[in-house]
Amino acid sequence: MNPAATRPLIGLPNRFAATTSALRYAAEVTARALVDAVWRAGGEPFMLHPYAPDGVADPAEVAARIARCDGVLLPGGGDLAPQAYGALDTHDSVYDVDAEQDAFDLAVAHAALDAGTSLLAICRGLQVVNVALGGTLHQDMGGPEHEHRHLVHPVKLTPGSVVARAAGTDKVEASCYHHQRVDALGSGLVATALASDGTVEALELPDARGWFTAVQWHPEDTAPQDPAQQGLFDALVRAASRTA
Repeated sequence: MNPAATRPLIGLPNRFAATTSALRYAAEVTARALVDAVWRAGGEPFMLHPYAPDGVADPAEVAARIARCDGVLLPGGGDLAPQAYGALDTHDSVYDVDAEQDAFDLAVAHAALDAGTSLLAICRGLQVVNVALGGTLHQDMGGPEHEHRHLVHPVKLTPGSVVARAAGTDKVEASCYHHQRVDALGSGLVATALASDGTVEALELPDARGWFTAVQWHPEDTAPQDPAQQGLFDALVRAASRTA
């Protein structure tokens, strides 16, 4: 059998883009660093069209689509609408909100967790999982002097946690790009990594039905050079391989 045919399918929700350099019109995109990391890990990146017309996703339809995947990677992207976690006002710094993207991502998080599908959530993805489980977000971390944009900093991982086992270490250098962070934790979630300023950098569900971890940083940024970061993608694909 062709080895490529045995690669587990790792579903990645696409991101909407108003323009791209290679296309004349609006597009759906996925970061190449993400698909490269999945491929290096032995997975087959499987692009998911974020279909949620008028900002409403059909849970049964999304669950059926996720059932085709052996694993799911919820990637980074723009901000979630604050109304998704009960906020009455919107901070001026909130950007790139898209109702269709929000509805689809939240439905994907529910479908993957409910089915026990292996799930790695990154940056916005972590925030999506937290909100999907009833948690809230700080809409802004306090401007340029406090946000984690274009920042690489040390993050301590809880020994024995899913993220620490995947990374193979209890401390990583995390490449970050975000101006929001977790406020209240969603139901059942526990923080398994913190930055020195107290920002939650990783989450997991002790009662998860399948392999799951979420990180606030972007492991794909440094995965080609850092085995700890590539280890997150390797662990996702290994877990997905067991269900392929």
